[in-house]
Amino acid sequence: MHCIWISGYRNYELNVFNNNDPKIKVIKIAIKNYLQQKLEDCCLDWVIAGPNLGVEQWSLEVANDLRNFYSDLHTALIFPYTNFGNNWTPSKQEHLSNLRSDVDFYTELSSQNYQNPKQFIQFQEFMLKHTEGALLIYDLEHKGKTSYDYQAIQFYQTQKNYFLDIIDFYDLQDIASES
Repeated sequence: MHCIWISGYRNYELNVFNNNDPKIKVIKIAIKNYLQQKLEDCCLDWVIAGPNLGVEQWSLEVANDLRNFYSDLHTALIFPYTNFGNNWTPSKQEHLSNLRSDVDFYTELSSQNYQNPKQFIQFQEFMLKHTEGALLIYDLEHKGKTSYDYQAIQFYQTQKNYFLDIIDFYDLQDIASES
């Protein structure tokens, strides 16, 4: 089984505040191209992501769509703690609820509400231990919350064989130019 963790920028880090923003289309094309290549190479069974607004949710949307063409592909949504997103607007909560219904597997790593940052570290540890590699939509020249995942992955790579692929802003610009 080949499992990949996908993470990246939050929507607000990309100045994306509505679902019609053209940046979403470009990011989804990048994710789709990446996943299709992995699927064609027969080295992908599961796409696993967290619930954050932005790349994580978009990646699960893309993977869920690809399941129509790749029956062996499965998706998982992992919450770091219970009631994640409860402070979001009703429309964003509804979208997350729909996404949760669409994936093949869903779990909450903690049965408690948010307590402290350690829950995010435990989330990263879970994701690293349950995947063979990661895809980050991330640019080292433009820091964001994904830098914590990037650092955790780099540290994990010193102990385990774990791949990391990055789609950066240059890659996204190339895709935007082709679209």
